[in-house]
Amino acid sequence: MTGRQLDDGLGCPTRPKYSSGKHGKIQPMPLTRRHFLTASAAALATGSLAEGTAPVVAAAASLRFVLPVLVDAFARGNGGTIRLAFGSSGTLAQQIRNGAPFELFLSADERFVLGLATDGIVANEGSVYAVGRLAISAPTGSPLEVDADMAGLEAALAAGTLHRFAIASPEHAPYGMRAREALLHRGLWEAVEPKLVFGENVAQTAQFALSGNAEGGLIAGSLAMAAPFAARSRSALIPTEWHAPLTHRMVATARAGDVALAFRDFLLTEEAQEIFVAHGFAPREAG
Repeated sequence: MTGRQLDDGLGCPTRPKYSSGKHGKIQPMPLTRRHFLTASAAALATGSLAEGTAPVVAAAASLRFVLPVLVDAFARGNGGTIRLAFGSSGTLAQQIRNGAPFELFLSADERFVLGLATDGIVANEGSVYAVGRLAISAPTGSPLEVDADMAGLEAALAAGTLHRFAIASPEHAPYGMRAREALLHRGLWEAVEPKLVFGENVAQTAQFALSGNAEGGLIAGSLAMAAPFAARSRSALIPTEWHAPLTHRMVATARAGDVALAFRDFLLTEEAQEIFVAHGFAPREAG
């Protein structure tokens, strides 16, 4: 893989308004910077259980803004405490294989969950809980024009005005895999590959794409519409036909206790599904 890796410093381990197109305009959610959670640290929601017994949920980086809202809603209704650990789905799956003490795994690509089930690491194939969207984003002031068919990216490459473009690592981050597929579909991969900078996960990629370390990037739509990013960027959703589905699947591990299992069930409720949709995900039925 070619490309570069960068530091920035906006709350994640480092790597670097919606235009409507034919997919409709998306409004930013009123979220604050308190929702930034580091990939290595756990964030506690308030609840009645002791912190020492709170289950740790391993979650894809695309869930960085929506999952704290869901944890808060769960705590209000169930009184349970949840700790969150964010990272790329591939990395988290490998950590589970190596015995990491996660009780629930929320992947951005169902293949990681299905692989764990096939190898007997988890007892079953779990459940689809949401479907993600891919977006092209650029910071305010960038020369890159953003549009659903990536004509602006093609023009910037032809004009020589694009120097750095961020995607998540296609080796272990689902949104990076889908970004590469979309660029290949559009016939832009060969031209853009020398310009690429890679995030370890899609949250780091969003930092890169929108912090000035790059002219733009391909990131999760759920991150692009979150207030800290949307306030200083322009984004457009990429057609879903250009890449394999971003089917988000979750599974409980053998360590899962009652609170983790209750949280798993909560994520499939109508209340939780409405929260997912409000934060830029397609309904799970779309997967």
